[in-house]
Amino acid sequence: MREITVLSGGIGGARFLQGLLHALRSGLVPGAAPDARVTVVANTADDLWLHGLKVCPDLDTVMYTLGDGIDTDRGWGRREETWSAKEELAAYGVEPTWFGLGDRDLATHLVRTQMLDAGYPLSEVTEALCRRWQPGVRLLPMSDDRVETHIAIADPDSASGRRVVHFQEYWVRLRAEVPAEAVVVVGLDDSSPAPGVVDAITDADLVVVPPSNPVVSVGTILGVPRIREAVRATKAPVVGVSPIVGGTHVRGMAQQLLTAIGVPVTASGVALHYGARSADGVLDGWLVGDVDAALVPEVRAAGIACAAVPL
Repeated sequence: MREITVLSGGIGGARFLQGLLHALRSGLVPGAAPDARVTVVANTADDLWLHGLKVCPDLDTVMYTLGDGIDTDRGWGRREETWSAKEELAAYGVEPTWFGLGDRDLATHLVRTQMLDAGYPLSEVTEALCRRWQPGVRLLPMSDDRVETHIAIADPDSASGRRVVHFQEYWVRLRAEVPAEAVVVVGLDDSSPAPGVVDAITDADLVVVPPSNPVVSVGTILGVPRIREAVRATKAPVVGVSPIVGGTHVRGMAQQLLTAIGVPVTASGVALHYGARSADGVLDGWLVGDVDAALVPEVRAAGIACAAVPL
């Protein structure tokens, strides 16, 4: 096994990738070459434009984490960060004040935006940024097209009784404490896979779905036209790792968003949401936490190989 492709979100996917690379380089993955190439197809539907800059949180979290630049306590942003620019913008009364760019992080967004303005697609910009960070993986955005996730929430002051906010506002400003009524991904149906994405899936020896958010990370990647079809068509086994352990998410807001789309917040519920490849889904195998061992028969009954392990 020499080619491994991972469909990743931000923090959960990045930390999984750290473990995967360590295991590979240490010869701990049976059947895998220690120098196997890992390609990461990262979610870009969490992206936003802020103060005229293109911000790609999941791409940057993977890049910083694997390039040893991440703030490990927060799980996002740069280590030893300062916030002078954020404070000055707030002093001018510039909104939004709830989302701040650190001074070190700001450089990444400036370079990315300048390259995009010069006509380079996001995939080439990401490759250029990775030349500095050397993450040890080939990092690909799911699409070069603009795709943005929005969350519908209740708003009794509006005529419709609800309003739609950008995913980052839901997560950062509202802290996912407001019930999500629907997930709306703008531009997804008209997007195309970034160069190399489909081949990375169809030519892989193994495709991995890490414990990233199944709705707004892996879900949006699979929603890009042709990507789900590539996952279903690949000859490689497709194996997922549950983001739900003991009936709740380890981190993030998977619980809120699974509830919004009517999926049970259990390790087996997520597996059945993805579905078996033998039944028009995407999974061949699924790993659940050892505390969820009782759910293994339910997953196997759906046609997905399953094991309980100490996740």
